[in-house]
Amino acid sequence: MRRAPDYRLEMDRERVGSVMIGACVLVCVFCRTFFALVPSLHAQIQSTPLTTWTVTIVLPPKLMAGHPATLAVLGVDGKLASNVTVDLGKGQSVKTDRTGRAFFTVPATGDYLLAKASGASVAALIDPAVGASEPQGITLPPVVSVRDHFWICGGGLRGDADANSVRMNGQHALVLAASPECLVALPGPGTKPGPASLTVEAPGVQLSATTTLVALEFEPPTPALQPGRKGQLIVRVHGSSQKLGIVVQNTTPGVLRFQRGDGQEVVTGGGEENFVGVKVQAVTSGDFSFRAYLIPAPEIPEAERYLRAAVSFAPKDLQREIKSLADRLAHHPRDAEIVRVELQQIATQTMAGDFRTLLDAARAAL
Repeated sequence: MRRAPDYRLEMDRERVGSVMIGACVLVCVFCRTFFALVPSLHAQIQSTPLTTWTVTIVLPPKLMAGHPATLAVLGVDGKLASNVTVDLGKGQSVKTDRTGRAFFTVPATGDYLLAKASGASVAALIDPAVGASEPQGITLPPVVSVRDHFWICGGGLRGDADANSVRMNGQHALVLAASPECLVALPGPGTKPGPASLTVEAPGVQLSATTTLVALEFEPPTPALQPGRKGQLIVRVHGSSQKLGIVVQNTTPGVLRFQRGDGQEVVTGGGEENFVGVKVQAVTSGDFSFRAYLIPAPEIPEAERYLRAAVSFAPKDLQREIKSLADRLAHHPRDAEIVRVELQQIATQTMAGDFRTLLDAARAAL
């Protein structure tokens, strides 16, 4: 159920100007005053039509064959986007309603679902319709960002997102997507970092679990960098003293260069001062931005299933290699990191399409 989030929340633009922060997007103004970050608006506020030209599709990580489910579409501004048509394959399509979500029935056959809209494409696994009405315990990531959506999986859930209620430390969480097996929820704007108790309620079902909520904040170089100078960006974790893996991606390499590559996986130091530094060098004056998000725990069985689904879409010269990687995960799960690196190399040489979507899903699960 591992998903690398790509989600933004709009800031108070009048106060912040060109300084913005999203769930995965941390932005600082280069060589200008660094403004204090202000509370973000909740994602349930709808996008205007002008912001839906590029989208993010949110699916539950697991669907149940022949059963109802809910998906969501987020616009480029991170808000739920209405009136977006999503192609679900086999002649089935749905349009998001005024809440930015769409209700649909999962195909009765098949091992996966591909959803496409406005150039975006995502995959979800389909499980057989077994035990759909049997309540079970729930699972969720051990660490969740207060600004990112996250998965919750268990039994007895409902495919209608509004039929499920999720609370974290008593605060309502927005259910973006749902199936009888899994939900995708977004912590409410008032949710604080730290230990969290989670409750899920659906008709006839009440489940509970615990997790840790964290907030990723950053500190710009001090003093402000000048072109050609080197410095360090600090990503700080609030809410946990654990050492956490974080992905940091440079989105403005023409302004700021990450000295160890524009995409890095780093580990925080843990303890009360839980942070990690990223060495950077200024290239030119201007605004710079980067993404930072948690590295979820690997979901090896899910990655294997995505790879097996990808075999039939792979070019003939890659089919044996993809199958071999799936077999490697099945028999040698400790090789997951090796497989992930190989998938990254293949993905960089693969054009957008169904094969690439399934590769990306497998890689994200690792």
